[in-house]
Amino acid sequence: MDLQDLPLMSMLRERMTWLNQRQDLLSQNVANVDTPRYVARDLKPLEFDQMLGGSARSGTAMMTTDARHISLSQSHGGKFEDHETPDQEFNPNGNAVSLEVEMIKVTETQAQYQAAANIYAKAMTMMKTAIGR
Repeated sequence: MDLQDLPLMSMLRERMTWLNQRQDLLSQNVANVDTPRYVARDLKPLEFDQMLGGSARSGTAMMTTDARHISLSQSHGGKFEDHETPDQEFNPNGNAVSLEVEMIKVTETQAQYQAAANIYAKAMTMMKTAIGR
């Protein structure tokens, strides 16, 4: 069994993927802070049942043990749903992006990603220690 197929690891990887995509979207908001008629976008937060669904697909749900079995996995494929989140009232040019709010979101996302990466690294170290590597 590959250590990265464990439910905890797949949940952390999915969280880190979500945070990475959110950071990309937030950087687009910052880049378009002066673009007329641009509205800030953000990813919809991951719901707990989505996280469990992701882990269920990666090891705790039914698995195919024979080539003739039907696979039930339906992965996100790295796509998460985004939506408009105007940070402020629209400026006269139609822009609704607040640089301050976006930078706060970027900082929070960066801290959450670092925390998830640290947990992932610690879990991998513990697993390797447990198997004697």
